[in-house]
Amino acid sequence: MQSYTKNLAELSENAYICKLDEYQIAMTQKQAIQLFEQKKVRTVWDTEKEKWYFSIVDIIAVLTDSADPKQYLKKIRNRDTGLQTNWGTICTPVRMRAADGKLRLVDASDTEGIFRLIQSIPSPKAEPFKQWMAQVAAKRIDQMQDPELSFEQAVADYRRLGYSEAWINQRMRSIEVRKHLTDEWKRAGLEEGQQFASLTDIIYRQWSGLSAKEYKQLKGLKKENLRDNMTDLEIAINMLAEATTTQISKNENPKGMAESAGIARRGGAVANDARKAVEKETGQPVVSTMNAKQIAQGEGELLLESGEE
Repeated sequence: MQSYTKNLAELSENAYICKLDEYQIAMTQKQAIQLFEQKKVRTVWDTEKEKWYFSIVDIIAVLTDSADPKQYLKKIRNRDTGLQTNWGTICTPVRMRAADGKLRLVDASDTEGIFRLIQSIPSPKAEPFKQWMAQVAAKRIDQMQDPELSFEQAVADYRRLGYSEAWINQRMRSIEVRKHLTDEWKRAGLEEGQQFASLTDIIYRQWSGLSAKEYKQLKGLKKENLRDNMTDLEIAINMLAEATTTQISKNENPKGMAESAGIARRGGAVANDARKAVEKETGQPVVSTMNAKQIAQGEGELLLESGEE
């Protein structure tokens, strides 16, 4: 469960959980940034073990305000022989997103291990932090039992960011369409991660003429979620591409990446025809430079000329 105060625009592109496949990062492990007293703590939800793992250096930074959390950790391990002796069971290397946006192995620990670590850190924040960790775990359990809670929270967060009700309704529908597509890809034997990303890129290229990376660059994005920065028309055309791809795949039952890639091109091509028809009628390009802030404010300039690919 992500913090209720987390800005959705900072979430990763690959999110596929319930109807909120883009509201949390999901692969085998679900990554999220939690906020404790407005400070970020990287976390990973392990679906197999059904437990959170927390970044150890992030927690030390929160509890101590140390300028060098890694050095602080080294000192407390040297000072606490019990902690040092059991470090192999307390610490688990987990892939988490670094400051440069890349996934790297980070020293992490589950709730029990973090509680043991906190015993060695003299901090007035220790007890509030324990309570916060318990709330994080409880919220995740609640959402596993009732996915609608996640759905409702996403709507509330989009409203807080200033999106219109019409945009929010379209965006939530697009999440559901995306989930249907990724479910179909899984049924076809494809794997989340690189294969899903490659197929998504094919669909983008077919209907917009841009790869996901180029699309983000056009909008001035870095790690932000591309779909959270689409206009109503962009979302609608992308939904058509993904829904068409899903239906073709169901009809033809492809095997493997190559056949699924061909279907992704066909689905994207259908949406490309629709994009051109819209541009002919409106005299404006569908592909837009507008980002989330501009969409919420009703601003922005459309740069691509009609039909440009």
